[in-house]
Amino acid sequence: MIILASASPRRQELLRNAGIPFTVQPADIDETPLAGELPRECAERLAREKALAVFRRQPRDYVLGADTIVVVDDAILGKPRDTKDAVRMLRMLAGRTHAVITGVCLVGKKVASGQWPVVSDCEELTASATTLVTMCDLSDDEIREYVASGEPMDKAGAYAIQGVASRWIPRIEGDYSNVVGLPVALVYGMLRERGAV
Repeated sequence: MIILASASPRRQELLRNAGIPFTVQPADIDETPLAGELPRECAERLAREKALAVFRRQPRDYVLGADTIVVVDDAILGKPRDTKDAVRMLRMLAGRTHAVITGVCLVGKKVASGQWPVVSDCEELTASATTLVTMCDLSDDEIREYVASGEPMDKAGAYAIQGVASRWIPRIEGDYSNVVGLPVALVYGMLRERGAV
């Protein structure tokens, strides 16, 4: 069985659309970046911590953790703390190209060699995908109206590419599903490599 260590409805929808069966058990971890941590390292570490937190409770299943961050000027933008923070993030992104990085980690039982599988430990695969996203200039009124809609409040970088914000994104370079919250092709390859699908 595959367990998604995330409550994100967007990640769940992406997995369902790809025909990957799973159940959900969200992980509750501190998502604060570490001092001096590089963006890719941060996304991969958080994905790993989420996967391991759930795997400790479900050691006979495959657990998939993921974490998406937005990076501009070497600053890591996670989910906004409040509306003021969402406005700040959108002002940083407006009229520029930024990176969206999603770290993913698949943790599963380690099987000892021999006729009968024996769970001796866990093994993990950790990777990440990066997509470059260009956002149009935004007026203060557009930003205020968008933040008031509530859409940005649980999204890394304070926007949803699949929602209202799509009208401000003329270009991406890379995997679209990565920006939504899960690089599906990368995840499917990891699951296939481990025999989970």
